[in-house]
Amino acid sequence: MVEKFSQQRDLFESERSFRLLVEGVADYALYMLDPKGIITSWNIGGERIKGYSPEEILGQHFSRFYTETDRANGKPARALGIAREKGRYEEEGWRVRKDGTFFWASVVIDPIYEDGELVGFAKITRDVTERRNAQIRLEAMQKQLAESQKFDALGQLTGGVAHDFNNLLMIISGSLHMLKRGADDAAKLQRAISAIETATRRGAALTNQLLTFARRQSVNPQAIDFAERIAAIREVLDAGVGSSVRLAFDIRRDVWPIKTDASELETALLNLVINARDAMPDGGTVTIGARNVVLDEAPLVGDFVAIDVSDTGLGIPSDVLDKIFEPFFTTKPIGKGTGLGLSQVHGFAHQAGGTVKVASELGKGTTFTVLLPRGEDAPSQDTTGEPAFRGSGTVLLVEDNPDVALVSIGLLEQLGYQVRRVADAEAALREIETNGVDFVFSDIVMPGKMDGLTLAYHLRQIRPGLPILLATGYSEVAAGVRGDFPILRKPYEIHELSEAIAKLPR
Repeated sequence: MVEKFSQQRDLFESERSFRLLVEGVADYALYMLDPKGIITSWNIGGERIKGYSPEEILGQHFSRFYTETDRANGKPARALGIAREKGRYEEEGWRVRKDGTFFWASVVIDPIYEDGELVGFAKITRDVTERRNAQIRLEAMQKQLAESQKFDALGQLTGGVAHDFNNLLMIISGSLHMLKRGADDAAKLQRAISAIETATRRGAALTNQLLTFARRQSVNPQAIDFAERIAAIREVLDAGVGSSVRLAFDIRRDVWPIKTDASELETALLNLVINARDAMPDGGTVTIGARNVVLDEAPLVGDFVAIDVSDTGLGIPSDVLDKIFEPFFTTKPIGKGTGLGLSQVHGFAHQAGGTVKVASELGKGTTFTVLLPRGEDAPSQDTTGEPAFRGSGTVLLVEDNPDVALVSIGLLEQLGYQVRRVADAEAALREIETNGVDFVFSDIVMPGKMDGLTLAYHLRQIRPGLPILLATGYSEVAAGVRGDFPILRKPYEIHELSEAIAKLPR
């Protein structure tokens, strides 16, 4: 009898201690609900966080803590239902205090059973508003610094880009001088024309890659021929390494295409090249290589392409190696880097379904290896420069720059079209209403109340069967098209114009 009394006393003391503990917790609202959601117990944490005293809240339904919208959508009952069916309910969301103010709550609901029968729910609520606000501020700062890092990299490229462009302009101006003189030597004239064509292509590739690097866009995975991609951005990479560093390539001839976003790949490569350059203050060699690998260790299983970016620099100390992919971590002096370059590479590789690895030896250099999944065979590029399609009919050219219009008219006429040219969208609508055309070829950026994209959407409504081709030299504007209309990047060549027209729906 004494032993039984002692056990009951111990149980009473244990329950009393537990009750005092629960009631005294100030950072958490800890309370009980009956099976229907009526509040049956309340602690000091609930009073502090939600503002209700026990006398005010006991016997009330817990749904009063939810917003009007959540109550109208049946969220409180749904939370209890999930807790009952799944054994636990967790979420974060807005809740309402007694004074009507909102706070961001972390909520856990557990069902309580006795002898197999549901007797109620244990509910834990914590006010995490400050944590959420801090997270939002951190994400905003990360986004701002990510953009800053891009422009910091662009700033580092400026000198090299200016040098390259001055060389291109020198080639063009010198060749034009030769053409103006009307030299009798046909070979010299052909060389001058070829030099202008080459310089134009290199200048177009350079500006396109700079704009691609600078713009923000959604990830668009596609099959990419790595060797062709490297050739297209060679000028940007050369500018990135500067004059004291040599850029070399070791790309296997049989390397598979890769499946990834072209813009993100280019940004990652440029970040790695600039990082390698900074690791060689006295000069050296950066080597970009690519090879096929077959992986069989989870989570990476299957065919991959390994892209190596190696330098002959100082190497990375072992105590730093584990931190290099952390956002904002940098060993560079203040003002020389944001610490986001390698973080971008890491995020890009994993988002693409691969990974990035690093091997380094002090005094001998570092190799970053980006593993990307194999893609389907990339489409072959037409390098002949000859138009594959010739047409007939009338095209309305909408272009405000008269010099650009003159060139475009010449290309369209070579393809067999009659051309009517107007300088803005309003004039284009009048021309279509009066005379009609077979298709419209419009620049996007134009003066006036209506740009080329707005014109295209308007024409789709009033002339749904009229083919429309857009053109622009500004990548961020092109991103706004969202695939609704075909778009041709300036500067374009006659075969590119021909291919774009051939793909227009008829």
